[in-house]
Amino acid sequence: MLSSLIADFEIIFERDPAARNWLEVILCYPGLQALVLHRLSHKLYNLGLPVIPRLISHLGRFFTGIEIHPGATIGKGVFIDHGMGVVIGETAIIGHYCLIYQGVTLGGTGKQSGKRHPTLGENVVVGAGAKVLGNILIGHDVRIGAGSVVLKDVPPDCTVVGIPGRIVYRSGEKVDPLDHSNLPDSEATVIKTLLHRIEQLEKQVIELKQLSLEKQYCNSK
Repeated sequence: MLSSLIADFEIIFERDPAARNWLEVILCYPGLQALVLHRLSHKLYNLGLPVIPRLISHLGRFFTGIEIHPGATIGKGVFIDHGMGVVIGETAIIGHYCLIYQGVTLGGTGKQSGKRHPTLGENVVVGAGAKVLGNILIGHDVRIGAGSVVLKDVPPDCTVVGIPGRIVYRSGEKVDPLDHSNLPDSEATVIKTLLHRIEQLEKQVIELKQLSLEKQYCNSK
């Protein structure tokens, strides 16, 4: 537990340029505070203690705006940036060094029992307002664009954008986890390709018409 808390603290300086000193981070970063309370409530939850873990979780939600069920499993070095409105369900699993922005939901899709929340691999980035729902697997190094809704498994090294989430392969390209302006627009790419193809076809039609007119002119002579 201590090593996880240290990793949670250190990752903030690595990923947030606004983090200036350790006292500011401890006192003014709700993401870190929520994780500290969660790691305590999770430990008590695993011991089978009733009520107290949920109460700690509820207090954490009240003070930080971040709701994490004590049953959720969270790896080390996780950074919840800003964090207001983040909801993490009971059976959610978050791998090491994930980055989660405000308004993210790792939730279920119904009232089924058992594993009903998503599993995130390592180094996953979930953009602001994204919803990842159901017992699905998000692979390592996946980036989920802001506002996306993900309902299906995502293989490693992909970017997901849109509603519902569409997978765009990155071909192993290394991307800065904070570079949210570098998300591809798959629909725009398809439209651009179609327009280019239409221009080629129009050019071919014009050339064929010219050849046909020249042939008719030669035959008339």
